[in-house]
Amino acid sequence: MAAAEESFVERGLFGGAITCCIPANFYDVSNMREVPNNQEAFVDPNRDESIIMELLEFKTDVVDERSSLWFLQDLAIEQGSEQTLVVELENGITTADVPNLEASIPVNVTVGTLAVAKARQGDDARNLVRVHLANIRLRGVETDVLITVYEPLIINERSQSAAVVGAGTTVPAALAGCMAAPDVLKLVLSTFRICDWSLFGYADK
Repeated sequence: MAAAEESFVERGLFGGAITCCIPANFYDVSNMREVPNNQEAFVDPNRDESIIMELLEFKTDVVDERSSLWFLQDLAIEQGSEQTLVVELENGITTADVPNLEASIPVNVTVGTLAVAKARQGDDARNLVRVHLANIRLRGVETDVLITVYEPLIINERSQSAAVVGAGTTVPAALAGCMAAPDVLKLVLSTFRICDWSLFGYADK
């Protein structure tokens, strides 16, 4: 729905050092609980969708062309879900999709599904989630930026999410009047801008 897709706000991240646009139905998680200093997190509680931006130390042993796949696989291992990971799309992005970054900066996207439990819940409460993960490789400031959009597909009846969004297959974004998860990631990337490079410990890039 066009009206829903146009409902977004510009957010200042990491003290305003980075800005990007995020759909208005996503709320700042730091207003509800503590978030690590290297993260910014937003959630749509009505759909259990979330957006997480992380600043990580640059992985020198990871090749640029498939870096987002490496990070998605690493996420699956961290969650104990590597056996459930199904990669659906690799590197579905062009430099035109990130107009506020220099063309020489590597950016790639990987999309995949995995079964993952919320918080400290066990394997019997796993939800099926599609993960849209973008990696912006800032080699010059030794930083990997991860932007991850989590899109639940099937909510386990034992998951704590079931009490809010209901168990079973989730309602498609179009029917709910919301921006679809792939478009959420495209919005964030197309408006992503680094305003203050001192965030990375450098006076300039």
